[in-house]
Amino acid sequence: MEAPQHDRHECDAAVSLAFSILGKRWNGMIIDALGDGPLAFAEVRRAVPGISDAVLSDRLAELAEAKLVSRTVAPGPPVSVSYALTVGGEQLVPVLADLGKWASANLTPAPRRD
Repeated sequence: MEAPQHDRHECDAAVSLAFSILGKRWNGMIIDALGDGPLAFAEVRRAVPGISDAVLSDRLAELAEAKLVSRTVAPGPPVSVSYALTVGGEQLVPVLADLGKWASANLTPAPRRD
């Protein structure tokens, strides 16, 4: 049986698209934080130390647009908003864990320039 043909250009485009989303600072950490279940905005902010409210808001919107995160508004009072991984986002959790293991084993961090 012959192995399926690999379309390099199609694969490159898919990988480029994935890294255009996952390569942005904080997105991997946000996905990781939501890996244990839905969180409110403030809970995500606490789980991702150092991120500003504005950047977190932007990143959550981008991840929602990419269909990796869902946003649910529960009527109040008070109104509450929670964020959760979609099925596609959940499928990324083990991929990111494997990528982290690979990076730890194969990449040397650049020296800090303080």
